[in-house]
Amino acid sequence: MDDALLQRLHAVLGDAGLLRDPQRMAPYLSDWRNAYRGKAAAVLRPASTDEVAAAVRLCQQAGVALVPQGGNTGLCGGSIPDASGEQLVLSLTRMQRIRELDVHNDTVTVEAGVILARLQQAAAEAGRLFPLSLGAEGSCTVGGNLATNAGGTAVLRYGNMRELTLGLEVVLPDGQIWIGLRGLRKDNTGYDLKQLFIGAEGTLGIITAAVLKLYPAIRRRATAWAALADAESAVALLGTLRGYCGERLSGFELMSRQSLDFVLRHQPGSVDPFDTAYPWYLLVELSDPAAAAALDETLQVALGEGVELGLLQDAVIASSQAQAAALWWLREGISEAQNHEGPSLKHDISVPISSIPAFIAGTGARLQEALPGVRIVCYGHVGDGNLHYNLSKPPGMEDAAFLTQAPQLTGQVFDATLALNGSISAEHGLGQAKRDAARHYKNPLEQALMRALKDTLDPKGLMNPGKVL
Repeated sequence: MDDALLQRLHAVLGDAGLLRDPQRMAPYLSDWRNAYRGKAAAVLRPASTDEVAAAVRLCQQAGVALVPQGGNTGLCGGSIPDASGEQLVLSLTRMQRIRELDVHNDTVTVEAGVILARLQQAAAEAGRLFPLSLGAEGSCTVGGNLATNAGGTAVLRYGNMRELTLGLEVVLPDGQIWIGLRGLRKDNTGYDLKQLFIGAEGTLGIITAAVLKLYPAIRRRATAWAALADAESAVALLGTLRGYCGERLSGFELMSRQSLDFVLRHQPGSVDPFDTAYPWYLLVELSDPAAAAALDETLQVALGEGVELGLLQDAVIASSQAQAAALWWLREGISEAQNHEGPSLKHDISVPISSIPAFIAGTGARLQEALPGVRIVCYGHVGDGNLHYNLSKPPGMEDAAFLTQAPQLTGQVFDATLALNGSISAEHGLGQAKRDAARHYKNPLEQALMRALKDTLDPKGLMNPGKVL
C-alpha cells in the first residue's frame, strides 16, 4: 500500500478517521461469527458524506479497492475484505446523525451509521414507528440494512427495506455525491435510482443517508403461540388469519420442533409453552395503533376458527407483555442456540408461500437420504415465503466430516429452491458466501444485466470487489 495515499487519507479523515493499529483494526476484519476473516491496509472511518466522497476519490485515483462496512452483523461475509491486505475497509459507524424527523410527512432522514435500535427509539419518542425489526437491531446499522435489503419479522405487514425507503444519498464510485433525499410517495420522473443501491451490498456505491417511512406508533398487541402438525396447516392458517385480522396481522413465524429443542436446551430461562411436543409451532402477533383495539378477542376467535378447521392442535395467547416477550425469545433465540450444537450450514431461502409445504417435505426427505440423522432447523417468516433452513450435524458426527458434506447438502437445498422458482437468498444477501452459487442458480441474462450496471457505475471494479458478482 502506497504510504502517500494513506497520508492523503489521513489529511482528510484525521486521527479518528484512519486506523492502522492492528488491535484497533481487528474488529473490522472478521464478522461476528468469525466465519469470515480478512486483512486490510487500513480502516477508514469518515464522519461525514464529504469525507466519504473525498476518500473515495483518493482511492479511485490510486486504484485501491474499498470495502464498505456498517455494523458488521452480516451472515454472508459481504463487509469483510479479502486476504490480500491491499484493500481498505470504509466503516460508516461514525456517521450517526438523525438529520430530520418529519411527523407530518411521516419520514425520518438518517445517516448510514445510525444503529437500528436508536432509529426505532427516535421514532417512538416522536409517537411513530419504524417497523424494521431483527435480531441484530442493537448493533446493525441503517446503511447495512439498506445494503442488504433487510427484512426481519414485520415484512408481512410493512415490507422490507425497499418498501420502507423513499430516498437515498449515495457516494458513487468516482466520488460524486448523488443527493436523492426526497421524502416523496409519488415521484414519476424516470428510473427509480435508489433501487439500484438497495440490496447491492456496496458494490455500486456507498449509501451515506436515507429518507425512511414512519408509521403510527403501535399501542396494542396480541401475541399467541400455536402448535401444528405440518407446514400445510401453517399456510392454510395464514389465509384464515388474514381474513379475520387484515393488516393487523404483523407477525407470523414458523418454527420446527428441532428449532425449539435447541432453544430449550441452550437458552437459559426458556420454557416450552405446552406440556406436549408438537412437530411445528407458530408465533402469531396482531398489532394496532388504537389502544382500545380488541386484539386478544380477535385473535382468540381467529385461532378458534383454526382449531375448528383442524389446522391447530393447541394455542395459547400471552396475557402480559412479559409472556409475549418470552414467546418471542423462543423464536429469536434459535440462531444462537444452534451455534452450541457445532458447525451449521445456514440457508436463507424464499419460495412462493404456497410452495412452502412442498419445499419442507421434499427437501427434508432428500437430506435425510443424503445424510441420515442430519438435524434440520427450519424457521422463518411464512407470510413472505422466507425460510431459514439450517442444518446441524447428526449426533456424534465429527465436525470435519460434517463440513465435507457441505457442498452436497447445500446443493440439495438450492436445487429444491430453484425447482420451486425460489431464491437462494431472501434477506441476507450474497456477499462472498453465495456469490459463486448465484452464478449457477441465477438467470444468465439477469447476471449479464447486473454486470452491465456494475461496469457502468464502477468500471474499475473497486467497490467491494469479489462480492455479489
